Amino acid sequence: MTSTLPLPTLFSRSLTTASKASALPTVDDDTQELIQSALADLKELNRRVTALSLFSPNEVLEDISTRNLVYLFARYVLAEVQNRTKTTDMDERMTVLKQTQVHLQLFIHHLDTYCVVPEGERVLYAQTASSIQDAAKRREVKIKQFKVEKDLSARVEAIRKRRKQTPMDDESQTNFDIIRSLLPAAQADEEDEEDSETDEILRETVLLLLRINYAQAHSQLESMDQELELLRTAPPPRPGPPVDDRRNKANDQDDMWKLDTKPPIGESGPLLDSSGKPLRPFTILPAGASDRARLQAQVFGPDHRLPTMSIDEYLKIEQERGNILTGGGPQSESQPTSSEQLAIESETEGTAIGEMKAEEKRQKDEQWAQFKDFNPRGAGNTMNRG
Repeated sequence: MTSTLPLPTLFSRSLTTASKASALPTVDDDTQELIQSALADLKELNRRVTALSLFSPNEVLEDISTRNLVYLFARYVLAEVQNRTKTTDMDERMTVLKQTQVHLQLFIHHLDTYCVVPEGERVLYAQTASSIQDAAKRREVKIKQFKVEKDLSARVEAIRKRRKQTPMDDESQTNFDIIRSLLPAAQADEEDEEDSETDEILRETVLLLLRINYAQAHSQLESMDQELELLRTAPPPRPGPPVDDRRNKANDQDDMWKLDTKPPIGESGPLLDSSGKPLRPFTILPAGASDRARLQAQVFGPDHRLPTMSIDEYLKIEQERGNILTGGGPQSESQPTSSEQLAIESETEGTAIGEMKAEEKRQKDEQWAQFKDFNPRGAGNTMNRG
């Protein structure tokens, strides 16, 4: 029976179950069984802690023994496990979120009541990112919160190393395992309390870990507020059609494009009915036999353009257009150049052609002489010269 177990044993069992569930997918049925088992133990633990009045508002932090101080984690662990409960719709998820927020707020209230967290940290974590409009200030607050949480984790890590315990950053160590390592032995009596030095180290570890969870609780509350806001403004889910309606609609879609039997409508009748359903077979290609044959011949044709003339025909056309140069080779080597031909023709005296060629040669020589006068040898080569 759960009610007959000692508090340390009950709390240890719930933490062990929660640790196992944290490493498994939330949607699995096995995980949900572990979560429900841990929830039952944690709810019984909180009920018994309240019935035993382990924490009273009339007490201060120094009045609470180290053995009882660890039970301040109970509300935080209950919130962590409650938040992993599987839900199927938005209303159910909102209910889980609200219940989780209640547990986190009670955890924060207990720590504020006993002044476990210094005033500076309480003011720092009371600032939510959504309440700060300036992006630079919001970033600065986030950095300060992260630095404080990192410093607390380093101090807890140092104490755990002194006690030769598993480091907090070990992947196999969950937050539930760390809390479970702080629980007192179930068989210990009041007279068998640990020595003062060990008790002091254990108490310091518990207080530091409570401050870390205090910071994480504030962060989770802010995230849950945002999720609740999204769920409130989300549109309601659209009801899906019944299974029979979906099947009938699918059959209608299939019938729309099927022509199982030839309808009794003649070839001259309408092609489609008012709903767009074909009434008779039809072809999209031209109806003429010649057009069908031409298109059919093109089906298995090459996928590239074929030549329309031979190479010789192409060269002949290009030659007619004057796009092919002629001459050159050994035959043109013995032929006189244009200047030599002009000199030969100008030497023919007593004819009109000879006089015309002589005048042409004289003008050409004169132009060449003028060119050489205006362009002396080396005049254009100014490289490396002043």
